[in-house]
Amino acid sequence: MSPDPDPEETLATRTTLIARLKNWQDQSSWQDFFDTYWQLIYNVARKSGLTDTEAQDAVQETMISVAKHMPNFNYDRSLGSFRAWLLNMTRWRITDQLRKRAHAASHGHSSEPSTIGTSAIDRIMDPTGLLLNRIWDEEWEKNLVETALNTVKRSVDPQRYQIFDFYVKKGWPPEKVAAAFGIKVEQVYSAKHRITELIKEEVDRLKASLS
Repeated sequence: MSPDPDPEETLATRTTLIARLKNWQDQSSWQDFFDTYWQLIYNVARKSGLTDTEAQDAVQETMISVAKHMPNFNYDRSLGSFRAWLLNMTRWRITDQLRKRAHAASHGHSSEPSTIGTSAIDRIMDPTGLLLNRIWDEEWEKNLVETALNTVKRSVDPQRYQIFDFYVKKGWPPEKVAAAFGIKVEQVYSAKHRITELIKEEVDRLKASLS
């Protein structure tokens, strides 16, 4: 197996990405941002009571809202975290979808009673924010790990990652993985240890850059 690239050279921080988003023409950075956060926003929207279609609309509207605010957005951790800022963007877009549902129901365009949308709005807009905050925190942590995993996957030797995938994610016995790749069992353990450490490092990096 070839050596892994230097993580410092291959794992970009999210703060750098956020800074690049000020340039509307930087399509690769916007695609990176979308790829990183769309699943987080979608999962939170679904767990907040939105349908699949409503959740997809909430994702698109959140991304549009971020784009509109980004030219004047100054990321200053002392004034609050990007994590909290993105939560607020998402909260309003989820609320918009619930209001649309309630409005449609009250005007006879939906079979669902309007109280469903109204009660959901009340829960999402609870001043304490406990429901949505809890959902957001849970999904944020999951998204961090998934983002870190995808970043590491792109940065390490493909065979080393495959060994990790078969052993850790697919649950193959180490002896079976070793036989499949024609390597020693010790190398299976080594690949797991190396990639697990890289994932932990990237999760810590993401947390530090977006805390």
